[in-house]
Amino acid sequence: MSMGYIRRYYGVPAKRGGRVAWKTSKGVRHGTITRATAYVYVRFDGERQSVPLHPRGNGLEYEAEKKEV
Repeated sequence: MSMGYIRRYYGVPAKRGGRVAWKTSKGVRHGTITRATAYVYVRFDGERQSVPLHPRGNGLEYEAEKKEV
């Protein structure tokens, strides 16, 4: 599956390099989307490896893209 498929099927703005916030009971973790299969893979800040998360998983929020003026 591709990033485009995930965007269309799940209706989320996932894209490689996009920033996400994952809210858990232990707090909020921020990371960057690195790739996609059936899941989006996120490399959390300060980590070396990406972990798979469901594109519409509980607590996963896609951060708005900053537009340069």
